[in-house]
Amino acid sequence: MTASDVTTLGQSALVHALLVGAPVLGISLAMGLVVSLFQATTQINEQTLVYVPKILAVVVALIIFGPWMLTVLVDYARHLFIQLPSWVR
Repeated sequence: MTASDVTTLGQSALVHALLVGAPVLGISLAMGLVVSLFQATTQINEQTLVYVPKILAVVVALIIFGPWMLTVLVDYARHLFIQLPSWVR
């Protein structure tokens, strides 16, 4: 396994991690922004108000994007196992 193989493998792992995490993080960020705007307009400064909508949004995002995320991760793992004999020399 050469240094370029290791670099490519690390880059691919980071890209897949960002790809899998992006939908849930994006929806959580958007829900946090909506709740913050709601709190700013109504001047309700309750800290626990932020958590419940975010948790619900993340659960819904996992239900919606979960099968796709699992497919991406399984395909990546399958690719790693297929390439494993070419890396071990």
